[in-house]
Amino acid sequence: MLRTLLEHCPDAHVHVLCMDNQVQGLLQQLNLPHITCLPLSTVEDEALLAVKPGRVMAEYCWTLSPCLPWHVLQQNRDIDFITYLDADLYFFSTLDPLFDEIGSSSIAIIEHRFTPALQHHVINGRFCVEWVSFRRDEEGMACLAHWRDQCIEWCFHRLEDDRMGDQKYLDKWPQEYKNLHILQHLGAGVAPWNFGQYRFGRDGLGTPTVEGTPLVFYHFHQFQLLSNGGFDRLSGAYTTMGPEPEQVYAAYEKALTALLREVRALRPGFSAGMKPALKIKSQRLVQRLLPQSLKQLLKKVVKAV
Repeated sequence: MLRTLLEHCPDAHVHVLCMDNQVQGLLQQLNLPHITCLPLSTVEDEALLAVKPGRVMAEYCWTLSPCLPWHVLQQNRDIDFITYLDADLYFFSTLDPLFDEIGSSSIAIIEHRFTPALQHHVINGRFCVEWVSFRRDEEGMACLAHWRDQCIEWCFHRLEDDRMGDQKYLDKWPQEYKNLHILQHLGAGVAPWNFGQYRFGRDGLGTPTVEGTPLVFYHFHQFQLLSNGGFDRLSGAYTTMGPEPEQVYAAYEKALTALLREVRALRPGFSAGMKPALKIKSQRLVQRLLPQSLKQLLKKVVKAV
């Protein structure tokens, strides 16, 4: 994400929230010129530390979603506009059309754009916390501050009282903030939950396109690196309407393979975050072969346990 962002948005500067020392040390070794590493301890305040013990790691990461841009804006008064980005994005073309769309808006968010088959997931949030922009003006700062307070108060992996993690809070924003913009560019926010409704191709320069529009960024949700050097792209839940866009995933895998070689030159044997290949392959096989009714029953059993 960091390198493709620099390639297609050369003026960007990224403040990376490092969740552990290994992340920070590796990024410092890679010596990327356009990033600032922020140790977790610099962002955590008393309010965050108070709720941290009661949340699993994923929930705590979601809690931090608004806390990172809030911290950066408080510490860097010269920054007028900031965008939170998920780490599993990959940029394929210039971001200029997105910034042109946003214009002078105080806030910018993007919808999941679920396929019809996955539309039932909208109950967990109409908008995706993959790209969330704030301007340093009255409305932008008020929205960010309120979201931060909400996530510190409650941010769990369950649907409860019209809340779900960090993302369902965004459902009310279009009614609450008049200077909010919902990104419309088809090439932004393409992801497993929406690719099935699009036609992919390439332009004259070889850049992937979505319905003839340049693909700006793809969200590689659920993508996993395996212990045997391979990759696991998606579960069957996302491929029921057709296979994933091959050219998009092939580009990501090629970039990750090259990056892993670079990382292992610095840290031989590096395998952080890689999942056991046999376990993941077995899970995917079960997902493909088990009847849907049995899979639903197993989910209920797991939840009950």
